[in-house]
Amino acid sequence: MPRYAIYFAPHAGSLLARFGASVLGYDASTGADIEPPDHPLFHDPASLGWTAGPRRYGFHATLKAPFHLVDGRTAAELEQALQEFVRTQTPIDITLNLALVGHFLALVLAEPSSAMQDLAAACVRHFDLFREPLSPEDRERRHPDHLTVQQVANLDEWGYPFVLDDFQFHMTLTGPLEPRDRAKLEPVLRDLLRDVPLSTTVDSLVLLRQESANDRFVMQRRFDFAGA
Repeated sequence: MPRYAIYFAPHAGSLLARFGASVLGYDASTGADIEPPDHPLFHDPASLGWTAGPRRYGFHATLKAPFHLVDGRTAAELEQALQEFVRTQTPIDITLNLALVGHFLALVLAEPSSAMQDLAAACVRHFDLFREPLSPEDRERRHPDHLTVQQVANLDEWGYPFVLDDFQFHMTLTGPLEPRDRAKLEPVLRDLLRDVPLSTTVDSLVLLRQESANDRFVMQRRFDFAGA
């Protein structure tokens, strides 16, 4: 069964989108592989392992984590709900920084944004009626024994632990890194980002679809905010 996800992703063709797609080696807006950055480090076979996890999802920030559609709901209804939802939203200006999140590198907000927190919370709540509840197997894959009490409660109520007060906007660039690999990769990413505008506007949401567990997510449609 396919899964769906609701993300922020920079507009295709923007320098930020091209940077993220090249680092991951995949462009979810087209479903195509992308040439890596022109740097020797990205021609090291090890670099494919560093980005293997996020490559399946494309360059994005999660707003509604991947879910199966609950019985009785259709993809067309989900798209209609998204179209209606974005009509109530206004663009949010953000600035990004490269940072370590847990053991992986990602672009995060340079400054806290209550508007971004509110948008993420609204997405979690508004689209939950489309989400099939987690199976016991899917729940265990989230390693609830490694989560806080609140994160376990989030997992059970919303299907994902890092929502609402536990949400942190981030655009993942790597999987978990060993310290020695991070020491090699981080300065290269910072150098590549010198030519990338890190101020952007969240003025749309994208709907992605994954056909099966072994497939990558592919963008189905972009939904522009009313004020975009």
